[in-house]
Amino acid sequence: MQLHGKNYSVSALRKRVGNMDQLGGIQLVTLDDGNERPVRAAIIRTGGGLEVTVLPDRGMDIASAYHNGRAMGWRSTTGSVAPQYYEAEGFRWLRSYFGGLMTTCGLTRVGGPGPDSAFQGQGLHGRISNTPARNLQVSQAWEGNDYVMRITGTMRETSVFGENLTLTRTVSAILGASSFQIHDVVANEGFKQTGLMLLYHCNIGWPAVDAGSRIIAPSALVAARDAEARDGLERWHLMDAPTHNYREKCYYHDMRADRRGRVTVAMVNDGFPQNGFGVYVSYFKKELPRFVQWKQMGEQDYVCGFEPTICTVEGREREEELGLLNQLKAGERREFHLEFGAITEAETVKTLERNAGAVKTAYVDGFEAFEKAR
Repeated sequence: MQLHGKNYSVSALRKRVGNMDQLGGIQLVTLDDGNERPVRAAIIRTGGGLEVTVLPDRGMDIASAYHNGRAMGWRSTTGSVAPQYYEAEGFRWLRSYFGGLMTTCGLTRVGGPGPDSAFQGQGLHGRISNTPARNLQVSQAWEGNDYVMRITGTMRETSVFGENLTLTRTVSAILGASSFQIHDVVANEGFKQTGLMLLYHCNIGWPAVDAGSRIIAPSALVAARDAEARDGLERWHLMDAPTHNYREKCYYHDMRADRRGRVTVAMVNDGFPQNGFGVYVSYFKKELPRFVQWKQMGEQDYVCGFEPTICTVEGREREEELGLLNQLKAGERREFHLEFGAITEAETVKTLERNAGAVKTAYVDGFEAFEKAR
């Protein structure tokens, strides 16, 4: 395997270290300050410059990721708020939205809060990101010539007389890598069919996002969600400098998959010192057929969201009205696979550009118009 620019055999590496944590591994810690206390965290270091923080008490979401000290994701002002401070009503989800490289939205609601939010807690983007994991398992071992690090945990979203859904997540990485993988299994462990909504809120921040940074994506069609986003549609892929009182813009994308069925979306800052810097997200379109872009160029709220999803972001009631709500039968399971990585080489950018192809934009508002334009 390659480590620090040189190839080593398994035997050669083992002879050079007394403990594998000298090279990389998973370290379990507890955050112990302010409203983060007492959140469990798992810090994965690959030895290839990548460090990823997973929060088992926050839905196994990715609180942060760094490559050679450069942040890949955006961190909000809230910090990694412990789940006991979660406020489920209305838009109060934002009180504990740490951003991070990935926040999970769902499992029974994505988008705006429901009309009964104050009573049932059917708030913005659902509950799963504020649900602690159980049955935590950590594995660090040689598998052939790869030293593989994994952490797995299961979150349960359930209620008496209501749904009984589980999300079992495995976050894994290989020693020496500049990327990591997520494998999710959503299961309906109840005895009745349940509506399922799931969106991966992948939040790319500075230094990948900066004035002049650009998105490279295999978008066959891009459409504005509303009039606010339509004003600037021609610049959907270009990032601005932090802008006072910026109003967020959302765009729907119809993505083209490659021959493997994968979609890869990247944010690239060509102007970053030396070779530039970027971040990519890759997923299977069959598993996550829809994609939403969140462009927020505000001061401190300076982020671009890549959001592969099975649903829209219009809210559950609208999803049901359009007849689009996914249903998970009793006992049914669905799997989802994502990969995140750093981009540090110009050749990688050229390959992404070749694979992206031409983009068509549609001056339409809303999801229904977007569907007709596809």
